Amino acid sequence: MKKLWLLFAQFTTLCVAALFVISVFRPELLRREAPPFAPAAPVARPAEPAPASYRLAAKKAMPAVVNIYTSKQVRPTPHPLLNDPLFRRFFGERFPSQPQRLASLGSGVIVDRRGYIITNHHVIESADAIEVLLADGRTAAAKIVGSDPETDLAVIRIDLPDLPTIEFGHADRLEVGDVVLAIGNPFGVGQTVTMGIVSALGRSHLGINTFEDFIQTDAPINPGNSGGALVDTNGALVGINSAIFSRTGGSLGIGFAIPETLAQQVMDQILAHGAVVRGWIGVSMRDLSPELAHNLGLPQVSGTLVVGVLRGGPADAAGVKPGDVLMRIDSKPLPNANAALATIAKLPPGRRVKATLLRQGREREVQIVIERRPPMPRATLEQDQP
Repeated sequence: MKKLWLLFAQFTTLCVAALFVISVFRPELLRREAPPFAPAAPVARPAEPAPASYRLAAKKAMPAVVNIYTSKQVRPTPHPLLNDPLFRRFFGERFPSQPQRLASLGSGVIVDRRGYIITNHHVIESADAIEVLLADGRTAAAKIVGSDPETDLAVIRIDLPDLPTIEFGHADRLEVGDVVLAIGNPFGVGQTVTMGIVSALGRSHLGINTFEDFIQTDAPINPGNSGGALVDTNGALVGINSAIFSRTGGSLGIGFAIPETLAQQVMDQILAHGAVVRGWIGVSMRDLSPELAHNLGLPQVSGTLVVGVLRGGPADAAGVKPGDVLMRIDSKPLPNANAALATIAKLPPGRRVKATLLRQGREREVQIVIERRPPMPRATLEQDQP
Protein backbone atom coordinates (compact mmCIF):
# COMPACT_ATOMS: atom_id res chain seq x y z
CA MET A 1 0.00 0.00 0.00
CA LYS A 2 2.84 2.30 0.82
CA LYS A 3 4.42 1.51 -2.53
CA LEU A 4 1.21 2.37 -4.46
CA TRP A 5 0.88 5.65 -2.65
CA LEU A 6 4.46 6.55 -3.57
CA LEU A 7 3.80 5.79 -7.25
CA PHE A 8 0.63 7.96 -7.22
CA ALA A 9 2.52 10.88 -5.66
CA GLN A 10 5.32 10.63 -8.23
CA PHE A 11 2.77 10.51 -11.14
CA THR A 12 0.89 13.52 -9.83
CA THR A 13 4.13 15.47 -9.46
CA LEU A 14 5.15 14.67 -13.05
CA CYS A 15 1.70 15.77 -14.38
CA VAL A 16 1.82 19.07 -12.50
CA ALA A 17 5.38 19.68 -13.78
CA ALA A 18 4.31 18.90 -17.35
CA LEU A 19 1.35 21.30 -17.15
CA PHE A 20 3.64 24.00 -15.79
CA VAL A 21 6.13 23.56 -18.65
CA ILE A 22 3.36 23.56 -21.30
CA SER A 23 1.66 26.63 -19.78
CA VAL A 24 4.97 28.50 -19.96
CA PHE A 25 6.22 27.47 -23.40
CA ARG A 26 3.06 26.41 -25.32
CA PRO A 27 0.07 28.01 -23.61
CA GLU A 28 -2.02 27.77 -26.82
CA LEU A 29 -2.23 23.99 -26.34
CA LEU A 30 -4.26 24.53 -23.18
CA ARG A 31 -6.84 26.91 -24.75
CA ARG A 32 -10.27 25.67 -25.73
CA GLU A 33 -12.59 27.64 -28.02
CA ALA A 34 -15.99 28.25 -26.53
CA PRO A 35 -18.71 26.40 -28.32
CA PRO A 36 -20.94 28.59 -30.43
CA PHE A 37 -24.20 29.71 -28.78
CA ALA A 38 -27.41 31.01 -30.34
CA PRO A 39 -27.94 34.74 -29.73
CA ALA A 40 -29.98 35.41 -26.64
CA ALA A 41 -33.52 36.58 -27.20
CA PRO A 42 -33.96 40.30 -26.38
CA VAL A 43 -35.52 41.01 -23.03
CA ALA A 44 -39.01 42.41 -23.47
CA ARG A 45 -39.38 45.90 -22.01
CA PRO A 46 -42.67 47.15 -20.60
CA ALA A 47 -44.52 49.34 -23.08
CA GLU A 48 -44.04 53.05 -22.41
CA PRO A 49 -47.23 55.10 -22.09
CA ALA A 50 -48.02 57.21 -25.12
CA PRO A 51 -47.42 60.95 -24.64
CA ALA A 52 -50.50 62.89 -23.55
CA SER A 53 -52.29 64.32 -26.57
CA TYR A 54 -55.54 66.20 -27.04
CA ARG A 55 -55.61 65.89 -30.81
CA LEU A 56 -58.93 64.01 -30.82
CA ALA A 57 -60.61 66.75 -28.79
CA ALA A 58 -59.12 69.43 -31.05
CA LYS A 59 -60.14 67.63 -34.26
CA LYS A 60 -63.67 67.24 -32.92
CA ALA A 61 -64.17 70.87 -31.90
CA MET A 62 -62.10 72.88 -34.40
CA PRO A 63 -64.43 72.56 -37.44
CA ALA A 64 -67.23 74.31 -35.50
CA VAL A 65 -65.10 77.28 -34.40
CA VAL A 66 -65.14 80.17 -36.87
CA ASN A 67 -63.25 83.40 -37.41
CA ILE A 68 -65.37 86.55 -37.40
CA TYR A 69 -64.35 89.72 -39.23
CA THR A 70 -66.38 92.89 -38.66
CA SER A 71 -66.19 96.41 -39.98
CA LYS A 72 -67.95 99.64 -39.18
CA GLN A 73 -67.87 103.16 -40.51
CA VAL A 74 -66.98 105.94 -38.11
CA ARG A 75 -66.71 109.66 -38.66
CA PRO A 76 -63.86 111.26 -36.71
CA THR A 77 -64.77 114.16 -34.47
CA PRO A 78 -63.36 117.32 -36.08
CA HIS A 79 -61.18 119.65 -34.09
CA PRO A 80 -62.93 122.93 -33.23
CA LEU A 81 -60.30 124.85 -35.21
CA LEU A 82 -61.41 123.13 -38.41
CA ASN A 83 -64.70 125.04 -38.24
CA ASP A 84 -62.98 128.37 -37.63
CA PRO A 85 -63.34 130.56 -40.77
CA LEU A 86 -60.00 132.27 -40.07
CA PHE A 87 -58.27 128.87 -39.82
CA ARG A 88 -59.84 127.75 -43.10
CA ARG A 89 -58.81 131.01 -44.77
CA PHE A 90 -55.14 130.33 -44.14
CA PHE A 91 -55.01 126.53 -44.40
CA GLY A 92 -57.90 125.77 -46.72
CA GLU A 93 -59.56 122.34 -46.79
CA ARG A 94 -56.45 120.37 -45.92
CA PHE A 95 -58.04 118.46 -43.08
CA PRO A 96 -61.16 116.76 -44.45
CA SER A 97 -63.15 114.79 -41.91
CA GLN A 98 -64.00 111.86 -44.15
CA PRO A 99 -65.64 108.76 -42.65
CA GLN A 100 -63.24 105.94 -41.86
CA ARG A 101 -63.89 102.20 -41.86
CA LEU A 102 -62.57 100.31 -38.87
CA ALA A 103 -62.05 96.54 -38.93
CA SER A 104 -61.85 94.14 -36.02
CA LEU A 105 -61.74 90.40 -35.54
CA GLY A 106 -63.01 87.76 -33.18
CA SER A 107 -64.22 84.18 -33.04
CA GLY A 108 -67.47 82.28 -32.74
CA VAL A 109 -68.90 78.78 -32.30
CA ILE A 110 -71.44 77.09 -34.57
CA VAL A 111 -74.00 75.51 -32.26
CA ASP A 112 -76.83 74.69 -34.67
CA ARG A 113 -76.92 73.28 -38.21
CA ARG A 114 -79.32 76.07 -39.15
CA GLY A 115 -76.34 78.39 -38.98
CA TYR A 116 -76.63 79.88 -35.49
CA ILE A 117 -73.31 81.02 -34.03
CA ILE A 118 -72.63 82.13 -30.46
CA THR A 119 -70.04 84.87 -29.99
CA ASN A 120 -69.39 87.86 -27.74
CA HIS A 121 -71.49 91.00 -27.89
CA HIS A 122 -68.40 93.18 -28.05
CA VAL A 123 -67.20 91.29 -31.15
CA ILE A 124 -70.19 92.36 -33.26
CA GLU A 125 -71.18 95.55 -31.44
CA SER A 126 -72.02 98.41 -33.86
CA ALA A 127 -70.77 96.37 -36.83
CA ASP A 128 -72.00 97.37 -40.28
CA ALA A 129 -70.77 94.17 -41.91
CA ILE A 130 -69.92 90.74 -40.48
CA GLU A 131 -68.05 88.06 -42.40
CA VAL A 132 -67.54 84.54 -41.08
CA LEU A 133 -64.66 82.29 -42.15
CA LEU A 134 -65.11 78.57 -41.50
CA ALA A 135 -62.30 76.14 -40.75
CA ASP A 136 -62.88 74.46 -44.14
CA GLY A 137 -62.21 77.73 -45.97
CA ARG A 138 -65.81 78.73 -46.76
CA THR A 139 -66.94 82.29 -46.06
CA ALA A 140 -70.38 83.80 -45.57
CA ALA A 141 -71.96 87.08 -44.56
CA ALA A 142 -73.66 86.93 -41.17
CA LYS A 143 -76.69 88.67 -39.71
CA ILE A 144 -77.19 89.54 -36.06
CA VAL A 145 -80.07 87.58 -34.52
CA GLY A 146 -79.78 89.24 -31.13
CA SER A 147 -77.31 90.22 -28.45
CA ASP A 148 -77.17 90.66 -24.69
CA PRO A 149 -74.69 93.31 -23.48
CA GLU A 150 -75.19 92.37 -19.83
CA THR A 151 -73.65 88.92 -20.35
CA ASP A 152 -71.54 89.95 -23.37
CA LEU A 153 -73.15 87.29 -25.55
CA ALA A 154 -74.61 87.49 -29.04
CA VAL A 155 -76.12 85.17 -31.62
CA ILE A 156 -75.47 85.60 -35.35
CA ARG A 157 -76.51 83.46 -38.29
CA ILE A 158 -75.02 82.36 -41.61
CA ASP A 159 -76.68 80.55 -44.49
CA LEU A 160 -74.48 77.66 -45.63
CA PRO A 161 -75.19 73.94 -46.12
CA ASP A 162 -73.60 71.05 -44.21
CA LEU A 163 -72.40 73.09 -41.27
CA PRO A 164 -70.36 71.41 -38.52
CA THR A 165 -71.62 71.95 -34.99
CA ILE A 166 -70.06 71.62 -31.58
CA GLU A 167 -71.32 69.37 -28.81
CA PHE A 168 -72.36 71.09 -25.58
CA GLY A 169 -70.51 69.87 -22.51
CA HIS A 170 -71.28 70.22 -18.81
CA ALA A 171 -69.77 73.35 -17.33
CA ASP A 172 -71.45 72.56 -14.02
CA ARG A 173 -69.29 69.43 -13.73
CA LEU A 174 -65.97 71.24 -14.15
CA GLU A 175 -63.55 71.27 -11.27
CA VAL A 176 -60.41 73.28 -10.61
CA GLY A 177 -57.49 71.46 -12.24
CA ASP A 178 -59.46 70.04 -15.19
CA VAL A 179 -57.67 70.38 -18.54
CA VAL A 180 -59.35 72.67 -21.08
CA LEU A 181 -58.52 73.84 -24.62
CA ALA A 182 -59.12 77.35 -25.95
CA ILE A 183 -59.82 77.60 -29.70
CA GLY A 184 -59.99 80.88 -31.59
CA ASN A 185 -58.26 83.33 -33.91
CA PRO A 186 -55.70 85.22 -31.79
CA PHE A 187 -54.25 88.35 -33.40
CA GLY A 188 -55.74 87.23 -36.72
CA VAL A 189 -53.06 84.59 -37.32
CA GLY A 190 -55.67 81.90 -37.97
CA GLN A 191 -57.33 79.17 -35.99
CA THR A 192 -55.23 78.25 -32.95
CA VAL A 193 -55.57 75.78 -30.09
CA THR A 194 -54.04 76.41 -26.67
CA MET A 195 -54.15 74.26 -23.55
CA GLY A 196 -54.42 74.96 -19.83
CA ILE A 197 -56.42 74.08 -16.77
CA VAL A 198 -59.45 75.45 -14.98
CA SER A 199 -57.95 77.90 -12.49
CA ALA A 200 -61.15 78.91 -10.69
CA LEU A 201 -64.93 78.69 -11.00
CA GLY A 202 -67.75 81.13 -10.34
CA ARG A 203 -65.64 84.26 -10.71
CA SER A 204 -67.77 87.37 -10.19
CA HIS A 205 -67.49 90.97 -8.97
CA LEU A 206 -64.95 91.64 -11.74
CA GLY A 207 -66.93 94.51 -13.24
CA ILE A 208 -66.68 93.06 -16.75
CA ASN A 209 -70.36 92.17 -17.18
CA THR A 210 -73.52 92.78 -15.20
CA PHE A 211 -74.14 89.06 -14.83
CA GLU A 212 -70.90 87.24 -14.07
CA ASP A 213 -70.19 83.57 -13.39
CA PHE A 214 -66.87 83.15 -15.15
CA ILE A 215 -64.68 80.10 -15.62
CA GLN A 216 -61.11 81.26 -15.04
CA THR A 217 -58.39 79.48 -17.02
CA ASP A 218 -54.69 79.79 -17.72
CA ALA A 219 -55.10 78.49 -21.29
CA PRO A 220 -53.52 81.30 -23.36
CA ILE A 221 -56.27 83.62 -24.61
CA ASN A 222 -55.34 86.68 -26.66
CA PRO A 223 -57.07 89.45 -28.65
CA GLY A 224 -59.06 87.74 -31.39
CA ASN A 225 -60.03 84.77 -29.19
CA SER A 226 -63.20 86.55 -28.04
CA GLY A 227 -66.24 84.43 -28.76
CA GLY A 228 -64.17 81.31 -29.33
CA ALA A 229 -64.64 77.94 -27.67
CA LEU A 230 -63.37 76.65 -24.38
CA VAL A 231 -63.68 72.85 -24.62
CA ASP A 232 -62.97 69.90 -22.37
CA THR A 233 -60.73 66.95 -23.23
CA ASN A 234 -63.64 65.32 -25.07
CA GLY A 235 -63.99 68.30 -27.40
CA ALA A 236 -67.30 69.42 -25.86
CA LEU A 237 -68.07 73.11 -25.35
CA VAL A 238 -67.86 74.25 -21.73
CA GLY A 239 -67.43 78.00 -22.19
CA ILE A 240 -67.25 81.01 -24.50
CA ASN A 241 -63.93 82.85 -24.18
CA SER A 242 -64.73 86.43 -23.25
CA ALA A 243 -62.03 88.44 -21.50
CA ILE A 244 -58.47 88.47 -20.22
CA PHE A 245 -56.74 90.36 -17.48
CA SER A 246 -53.59 91.86 -18.95
CA ARG A 247 -51.23 94.80 -18.57
CA THR A 248 -49.54 94.15 -21.92
CA GLY A 249 -52.41 93.26 -24.27
CA GLY A 250 -51.36 89.60 -24.35
CA SER A 251 -52.08 86.56 -22.22
CA LEU A 252 -50.76 86.59 -18.66
CA GLY A 253 -52.45 83.37 -17.64
CA ILE A 254 -55.71 84.91 -16.42
CA GLY A 255 -58.54 84.39 -18.88
CA PHE A 256 -62.29 84.28 -18.38
CA ALA A 257 -64.94 82.26 -20.19
CA ILE A 258 -68.72 82.40 -19.93
CA PRO A 259 -70.13 78.96 -18.95
CA GLU A 260 -72.01 77.14 -21.68
CA THR A 261 -75.03 76.84 -19.39
CA LEU A 262 -75.44 80.63 -19.35
CA ALA A 263 -74.69 80.83 -23.08
CA GLN A 264 -77.47 78.32 -23.83
CA GLN A 265 -79.96 80.22 -21.69
CA VAL A 266 -79.18 83.49 -23.44
CA MET A 267 -79.33 81.88 -26.89
CA ASP A 268 -82.68 80.21 -26.17
CA GLN A 269 -84.20 83.55 -25.10
CA ILE A 270 -82.76 85.39 -28.09
CA LEU A 271 -84.17 82.79 -30.49
CA ALA A 272 -87.54 82.84 -28.73
CA HIS A 273 -87.97 86.57 -28.07
CA GLY A 274 -85.23 88.34 -30.04
CA ALA A 275 -83.74 89.53 -26.75
CA VAL A 276 -83.19 88.35 -23.19
CA VAL A 277 -86.15 88.98 -20.88
CA ARG A 278 -85.19 89.42 -17.22
CA GLY A 279 -86.98 90.38 -14.05
CA TRP A 280 -86.28 93.68 -12.28
CA ILE A 281 -87.40 95.45 -9.10
CA GLY A 282 -85.48 98.73 -9.34
CA VAL A 283 -82.93 98.57 -6.52
CA SER A 284 -79.18 98.78 -6.21
CA MET A 285 -77.57 96.34 -3.79
CA ARG A 286 -74.26 95.43 -2.22
CA ASP A 287 -72.90 92.55 -0.20
CA LEU A 288 -73.43 92.67 3.53
CA SER A 289 -69.99 92.19 5.10
CA PRO A 290 -69.51 91.51 8.85
CA GLU A 291 -68.06 95.00 9.31
CA LEU A 292 -70.99 96.63 7.56
CA ALA A 293 -73.48 94.57 9.53
CA HIS A 294 -71.78 95.62 12.77
CA ASN A 295 -71.78 99.31 11.80
CA LEU A 296 -75.47 99.12 10.92
CA GLY A 297 -76.26 97.31 14.16
CA LEU A 298 -77.64 94.28 12.37
CA PRO A 299 -77.94 91.04 14.33
CA GLN A 300 -76.79 88.87 11.39
CA VAL A 301 -74.67 89.00 8.24
CA SER A 302 -76.86 86.95 5.92
CA GLY A 303 -78.69 88.94 3.25
CA THR A 304 -78.16 91.73 0.72
CA LEU A 305 -78.11 95.40 1.64
CA VAL A 306 -80.34 97.71 -0.38
CA VAL A 307 -78.36 100.92 -0.98
CA GLY A 308 -80.70 102.58 -3.47
CA VAL A 309 -84.32 102.41 -4.58
CA LEU A 310 -85.53 103.78 -7.91
CA ARG A 311 -88.39 106.20 -7.37
CA GLY A 312 -91.56 104.83 -8.93
CA GLY A 313 -90.00 101.39 -9.46
CA PRO A 314 -91.47 98.06 -8.31
CA ALA A 315 -89.53 97.99 -5.03
CA ASP A 316 -90.45 101.61 -4.25
CA ALA A 317 -94.12 100.83 -4.86
CA ALA A 318 -93.84 97.88 -2.45
CA GLY A 319 -92.33 100.03 0.31
CA VAL A 320 -88.70 98.92 0.13
CA LYS A 321 -86.30 101.56 1.47
CA PRO A 322 -82.53 102.12 1.39
CA GLY A 323 -80.93 100.43 4.36
CA ASP A 324 -83.25 97.42 4.24
CA VAL A 325 -81.62 94.01 4.09
CA LEU A 326 -83.19 91.77 1.45
CA MET A 327 -83.27 88.31 3.00
CA ARG A 328 -85.45 86.15 0.76
CA ILE A 329 -87.63 86.25 -2.33
CA ASP A 330 -90.31 83.56 -2.51
CA SER A 331 -88.47 81.68 0.27
CA LYS A 332 -85.20 81.64 -1.71
CA PRO A 333 -82.30 82.97 0.38
CA LEU A 334 -80.26 85.85 -1.05
CA PRO A 335 -76.82 85.54 0.58
CA ASN A 336 -75.13 88.23 -1.54
CA ALA A 337 -75.82 90.84 -4.19
CA ASN A 338 -74.77 88.59 -7.06
CA ALA A 339 -77.18 85.86 -5.96
CA ALA A 340 -79.97 88.41 -5.50
CA LEU A 341 -79.40 89.86 -8.97
CA ALA A 342 -79.44 86.41 -10.59
CA THR A 343 -82.53 85.29 -8.66
CA ILE A 344 -84.54 88.39 -9.54
CA ALA A 345 -83.44 88.24 -13.19
CA LYS A 346 -84.91 84.75 -13.55
CA LEU A 347 -88.36 85.87 -12.40
CA PRO A 348 -90.87 86.51 -15.20
CA PRO A 349 -92.22 90.06 -15.54
CA GLY A 350 -95.70 90.48 -14.14
CA ARG A 351 -95.27 87.95 -11.36
CA ARG A 352 -96.02 89.02 -7.79
CA VAL A 353 -93.45 87.75 -5.29
CA LYS A 354 -93.11 87.83 -1.52
CA ALA A 355 -89.92 89.52 -0.34
CA THR A 356 -88.64 89.18 3.23
CA LEU A 357 -86.81 92.27 4.55
CA LEU A 358 -84.88 93.06 7.68
CA ARG A 359 -85.51 96.64 8.85
CA GLN A 360 -84.27 97.98 12.16
CA GLY A 361 -83.68 94.44 13.40
CA ARG A 362 -87.19 93.23 12.62
CA GLU A 363 -88.32 91.05 9.70
CA ARG A 364 -91.21 92.15 7.53
CA GLU A 365 -92.74 90.93 4.28
CA VAL A 366 -93.73 92.97 1.22
CA GLN A 367 -95.29 92.08 -2.11
CA ILE A 368 -93.33 93.15 -5.20
CA VAL A 369 -94.61 92.96 -8.77
CA ILE A 370 -91.71 92.03 -11.06
CA GLU A 371 -91.16 94.23 -14.11
CA ARG A 372 -89.05 93.65 -17.20
CA ARG A 373 -85.46 94.72 -16.74
CA PRO A 374 -84.70 97.74 -18.95
CA PRO A 375 -81.63 97.72 -21.23
CA MET A 376 -78.48 98.41 -19.26
CA PRO A 377 -75.15 99.59 -20.70
CA ARG A 378 -72.39 97.01 -20.61
CA ALA A 379 -69.77 97.62 -17.92
CA THR A 380 -66.29 98.60 -19.05
CA LEU A 381 -63.16 98.05 -17.01
CA GLU A 382 -59.40 98.11 -17.43
CA GLN A 383 -59.50 94.40 -18.27
CA ASP A 384 -58.56 93.88 -21.91
CA GLN A 385 -61.12 92.25 -24.14
CA PRO A 386 -59.57 89.50 -26.24
